[in-house]
Amino acid sequence: MPVTTRRLQDLTIEDHSITVPLVWGDADDGRTIDVHAAVVARDGGENLPYLVFLQGGPGNESPRAFHSPSAPNWLDAALEHYRVVLVDQRGTGRSTPVGDADLERGTDELVEHITHLRADAIVRDCEAIREHLGAATWSVLGQSFGGFTTLAYLSTDASSLEDVFITGGLSALGRHPDEIYSATYDKMRTESERYYRRFPQHRDAVRRLADLADAGRIRLPSGEVVSASRLRSLGMLLGTNDGWQTVWSLLEHDPGTNAFAYDLAAALPYSARNPLYYVFHESSYADGFATNWSAERVEPDDFRDDPTLLTGEHVRREWLDTVPGLQPWRDVTLALAEVEWPRLYDADAIAASGARGATSIYVNDAFVPFEFAIETSRLIPGVIPWITSEHEHNGLRAGDVLERLIDLAHGRRVR
Repeated sequence: MPVTTRRLQDLTIEDHSITVPLVWGDADDGRTIDVHAAVVARDGGENLPYLVFLQGGPGNESPRAFHSPSAPNWLDAALEHYRVVLVDQRGTGRSTPVGDADLERGTDELVEHITHLRADAIVRDCEAIREHLGAATWSVLGQSFGGFTTLAYLSTDASSLEDVFITGGLSALGRHPDEIYSATYDKMRTESERYYRRFPQHRDAVRRLADLADAGRIRLPSGEVVSASRLRSLGMLLGTNDGWQTVWSLLEHDPGTNAFAYDLAAALPYSARNPLYYVFHESSYADGFATNWSAERVEPDDFRDDPTLLTGEHVRREWLDTVPGLQPWRDVTLALAEVEWPRLYDADAIAASGARGATSIYVNDAFVPFEFAIETSRLIPGVIPWITSEHEHNGLRAGDVLERLIDLAHGRRVR
């Protein structure tokens, strides 16, 4: 189990790599993968307790640690109290990543492999890392999908957790994905209308762009002919603190310019850099269900009729035909949409976990609906909710959210 230590400005970073089973709980399955974790400490903090960070996604690696300026933005607040463990979730980063080369394995084998990359397996990996580090317990910070994973953690291994911090990640428990995606359309309708109230001239700009997309006249440098549904997925930016600025800047460009084409390419979600984010995104809401293109199936009539209503984390089947980087993943993605995913969460175990900490619940969250987050929060009364409209879904990146949650968890006055 190799460990390397490096200095980066005033940070000490230990890179750990451990080998774990691909399939936890099946002694007859000998397949393994590697899982990478970077342990970050500031000078003088080498003996602080551990805080493991669970990244959003699914399908994204953990951020890399830097200082002056700090990245991620919340790192300074965390390092005041903890050594931070940045885990690349299985299938991402340096944890046996899944990419285009894996397509050579064939659809059936790759689909089966991906079914073992969900939150329950990530929890088992975290437990292996914790034991590898020699920690009897540690604390956890879960952002978005990382919060979902934290709920899975509380379902099976709550005794390993000290403080629990969740930001924008209190998923619905036991609800069908259709219910959740229906709610997120309501959120995106609100976000779209809020944007157009601020910038009414941009509604016509989006309508013109949708017409160009329908005519096949928007082409990206990658060769992608942008469909109207891809264009509308720019709404995902409206679910973040400052994403509206990117939307505004883009809509001020002439759509016939290089600037527009390159900026649009950079702004669109679900790039092929991390194909897993698209390929099994809907599985993150599948607590005991098949998804079968849930977001596509429950799209409201007004979204079908009005191309200016922008969408969020709503994946589309047609992108398998129109997005060059996703086209090779067609068969794998279609097969995964039909998988009957097992239950992830145990509500009774979560309620009995005695979890303590704090969570930010964003009133306007476009991706993790407020009403379901409140419902889940009632199961863990020891995790104090900070309910706010000050931030959007990515509020953790603002830098002050974690500090507030730490103060809440430890009974200090919130500024």
